[in-house]
Amino acid sequence: MSSTSIDDLLAFEEESAPVGPQPRDSRWRPVLRLLAWAAALVAVLLVGLRAVGLQVSLPVLVAGVLAVLAVRRVTALLAPPPPPPGGGRVGAGEEDGSYNWGARDALRSAINRWEWPLDWSSTRPERFTGTVLPRIGELADERMRLKHGVTRESDPARARVLLGDRLWTFLETPPRRTPSPRDLAVIVAELESI
Repeated sequence: MSSTSIDDLLAFEEESAPVGPQPRDSRWRPVLRLLAWAAALVAVLLVGLRAVGLQVSLPVLVAGVLAVLAVRRVTALLAPPPPPPGGGRVGAGEEDGSYNWGARDALRSAINRWEWPLDWSSTRPERFTGTVLPRIGELADERMRLKHGVTRESDPARARVLLGDRLWTFLETPPRRTPSPRDLAVIVAELESI
C-alpha cells in the first residue's frame, strides 16, 4: 500500500513564472504559412488540372485558393471553443444550487430509470412486482454483499436478520397493491441502513 495521503493527492502548488524574456512570435509567421499552403495547393491543382487536360488561368487559380484558405482561417477564428473533456468539471464561479432539469445527463437518466417504472406501476400492481420489486431486491442483495458478504440466495437466514422482517417480507412476498410513496420512503431508508 502507498503511504500517500489524501492531502498529498489534492495539494495544489502554483508553478513559478518563467524567468527571462519570452521569444515573441512573428506577426508574419501565419501569413507566410498561409502563402506556403497556397503555393503548395496551387501547384498540386495546376498539375492535376493539366493532367486531365484542363487549363485555368494562374491568377484565377491563385485567387481561388487564397479565398478558400482565407475563409477557412476566418471560420476557425470565429468557431466556438471546444467543449470541455468528459468527466471533468468546469468551474464557472459560484453555482446557484439549482438543477437544470432540461439538460440530458447521467443523473436525469438514472432518475428516469426509476421514475418511469414507478409511474407505470401506480395503476397496475403487477408492473410494480415485475419491474420495480426485482430492482429493489437487487439493490438489497448488492448492499448486503458489499457490506456483509451475503445475499438472499447465498445465506437466507443471515440475510433475513440483516434485512429485518419488514423488508424481508416486502421483498419475498409481492404486495397486492403498489406501495405508497411514504411506504417506499420507509423501505428505501431501511435499505440504506443495511
